[in-house]
Amino acid sequence: MKLTEKQKRFADFYIETGNGVDSARRAGYKGNNLNKIASENLTKLDIRKYVDERIAEKESKQIAKQDEVLTFLTSIMRGEQKEEVLRGIGEGAQTIDDMDVGAKDRIKAAELLGKRYAMWTDKQDIDVKGVVTFVDDIGDEDGA
Repeated sequence: MKLTEKQKRFADFYIETGNGVDSARRAGYKGNNLNKIASENLTKLDIRKYVDERIAEKESKQIAKQDEVLTFLTSIMRGEQKEEVLRGIGEGAQTIDDMDVGAKDRIKAAELLGKRYAMWTDKQDIDVKGVVTFVDDIGDEDGA
């Protein structure tokens, strides 16, 4: 089922405000039972699905994904990023220059990438399934 224009407006306002009654009012619903209308709208599967999909879409745009973070760290490590640095003394003598990211930041990015790929870890994760049997195949000191 497709949403009516009023239901879509309600859902969009609800995503924006999180307030069902206000969203119903702003969407054009009338009467003293806006609370009931909002509640009913939020239990309708099509409206709920639309709201959930739009919220997930917004979150995916706002929150960096793993590949984006790794790409950014890699670009810092490789010196491909610039940072603005304020230079000068006193009022009016300050200028903003674009400079290469410093060595400390590049090392930190490399360290974070290394941790992600477990490049220098002393801990070893060993997953054993089944029975473990130890075999003593080292003889005694006296050759027996």
